[in-house]
Amino acid sequence: MTQFVRESVQINGRPMTFETGRIAKLAHGAVLITYGESVVLVTAVSSAEDRPGLDFFPLTCDYVEKSFAAGKIPGGFFKREGRQRDEEILTSRLIDRPCRPLFPEGYKKDTQIIATVLSLDKSNPTDVLALTGAGAALHISDIPWAGPIVGVRVTRVSGEFIAFPTYEQIAAGDMDIIVATGKEAIMMVEGGAAEVSEGDLIDALMFAHQAAQPILSLIEKIRSAVGKPKREFVAKQLPQELKEKVALLVDGELSRASRILAKTERYEAYGLAKKKLSETFKQTIGEALYTEHEKLIKAEFEERKYTLVREMVLGEKKRIDGRDSTTIRPITCEVGLLPRVHGSSLFQRGETQAIVTTTLGTATDEQRIDALTGESWKSFMLHYNFPPYSTGETKPLRGPGRREVGHGNLAERALKRMMPEAEKFPYTVRIVSETTESNGSSSMAAVCGGCLSLMDAGAPIKAPVAGIAMGLIKEGDRFAILSDILGDEDHLGDMDFKVCGTARGITAIQMDIKVEGLSRQILEAALRQARDGRLHILDKMLQTLNAPRAELSKWAPRITSIKVKPDQIRLVIGPGGKTIKGIVDQTGVAIDVEDDGTVNVASSDPEAVKKALAIIKGLTAEPEVGQIYKGPVKRVTDFGAFVEVLPGTDGLLHVSEMAHTRVDRVEDVMKEGDEVEVKVLEVSRDGKIRLSRRALLPLPEGPAGEEAKRRMEEAHAGGGGGRESRPGGGGRDRDGGGRGRDRGDRPRR
Repeated sequence: MTQFVRESVQINGRPMTFETGRIAKLAHGAVLITYGESVVLVTAVSSAEDRPGLDFFPLTCDYVEKSFAAGKIPGGFFKREGRQRDEEILTSRLIDRPCRPLFPEGYKKDTQIIATVLSLDKSNPTDVLALTGAGAALHISDIPWAGPIVGVRVTRVSGEFIAFPTYEQIAAGDMDIIVATGKEAIMMVEGGAAEVSEGDLIDALMFAHQAAQPILSLIEKIRSAVGKPKREFVAKQLPQELKEKVALLVDGELSRASRILAKTERYEAYGLAKKKLSETFKQTIGEALYTEHEKLIKAEFEERKYTLVREMVLGEKKRIDGRDSTTIRPITCEVGLLPRVHGSSLFQRGETQAIVTTTLGTATDEQRIDALTGESWKSFMLHYNFPPYSTGETKPLRGPGRREVGHGNLAERALKRMMPEAEKFPYTVRIVSETTESNGSSSMAAVCGGCLSLMDAGAPIKAPVAGIAMGLIKEGDRFAILSDILGDEDHLGDMDFKVCGTARGITAIQMDIKVEGLSRQILEAALRQARDGRLHILDKMLQTLNAPRAELSKWAPRITSIKVKPDQIRLVIGPGGKTIKGIVDQTGVAIDVEDDGTVNVASSDPEAVKKALAIIKGLTAEPEVGQIYKGPVKRVTDFGAFVEVLPGTDGLLHVSEMAHTRVDRVEDVMKEGDEVEVKVLEVSRDGKIRLSRRALLPLPEGPAGEEAKRRMEEAHAGGGGGRESRPGGGGRDRDGGGRGRDRGDRPRR
């Protein structure tokens, strides 16, 4: 039987507990990790045999959130969890990226890591628990893997770094960085920040590395107790004499092809060299032997390309397209590209190009997020698309894959912190980046083009944002940091990292490291070089458009906000939403009412907005003492008449205030439906309104006039105590109902 082990380590004064040997015992590695009351089960399984015909490592990583973990039942007809949400896909990528490089080269067995959230306390995030659990499950399994690793989230509150922060601490911090690290080196970085400096970011990474050490030691302790011996694995190798033959045949042609600047021509040259190699081998070693070793021969071809290009960079200080290590490819920018969209840009850097658009909407366009932590509303979205024609390929058009979701999220993080507060800019914003050409750094084109399209739409961003993709090639003590990398340099390098930010600091970062032993000095040099490149790109962008346009696009809705008292919301909405629907039908505007009484009226037609605002102001206006109003008589009684001074608001016109002379019958002076001009004498604390008609009538002449004036002054002095008023409180009709649109308890943005 599998031995049961439970071990804990103290993190922030609370235990983080690892358990194995009780649950999922048939998996090759299984760990139940608990922190607070958040619990994640992570399993790792790898098949015994290679999957035939594969030339890649078939690793699948899935992070799954179960609704029961938060005491919820899934919505929809089937009441089951459906396809992964974007947040689950992003966490799946967080697990895959640091784990994949630690499997042995040539390992082709189907391998699957599944992280299942079983309990969520809505205080401790489960994504880093899943990543840490994956490192532990793989390490104690028999699967060949060079771990362990630990996932650490870092934030900074009031200048102090916090590892494994709560959701509340993350919201209060100026950075949210996830680091995957081993005992010796950091493997992956992902996160966003509020314009932090490069030095502060490196301090955060070093803090995360130190915070992970006790957990790494605990995982090693568990492996010593229950870990299985690793399977023996030796990758198939091409015989040495054939390796030498490949090098002899292709090195010259690969060296020449690697110096061709244009991507298409360079790839054609690579393709011809590979084809020539195959034909030569078939002739020299025979068809049968070539078929037996075909995959290994082609793999050796790629290995020779890898070796030659890296040596060209390190030895000759030359890159594939002829640049030195710091030069940025030529940049061109256009804005206002598309006539009917709210904001648009065309961003080109070398052979990478993107058309990026910004669309401004109202609160009704917000995305509803139904997560384990609760329901929320998302008002800023960036969607990244990568159609096959951008690389000259043909593929079926499907929905967005994990890569598209990940790249879009990175660009979204980079720009989101620079958006103004909702009170100043109450719009829902959607940015779409269509990659139209790709040769590296297309996600950074989404950042740069997205910033330009926002400014073209007139969004008052706090500061312009640019992004740059960097690379590193390291052999022993030699290394080269490469600015604005090509697609080939991404594949051939030892580290690729993307840095986004303003002139002041970093807003988003993504880093994948494939080698161990990167010193702080190398990281500092890389981030310093990235900053220089980012500022260069920002300068090029600002030459095209140096600030947000002063006016919103004429096609964008104008949102005007007014404030009403919270208890007046019902008046705007009306019973069952009848009033607000009527205003929308009458004017064509979009209306959103917030819980605090903020009413947002949106339309691209200024006159329609003006008309809707007038109606809303009329509905919510309150009578003022001393003001004169004209309205219909709504009801007649023995003691007076009730007059509507504002829509839905009646006041009492007592019989004594109808004329300077005695009125015996109200009907002798007015009847229901008559229009009457009255003056407000008093609005009591309970909302009752006292009106006068005689205050507006001319006084009789002579002694009768003097007497009438005296009686009126006496009656109006001291608030007219003893006067009758409308039964039931009079005042405003409160029989309203509902909200303008059913969004539940949506928090204000």
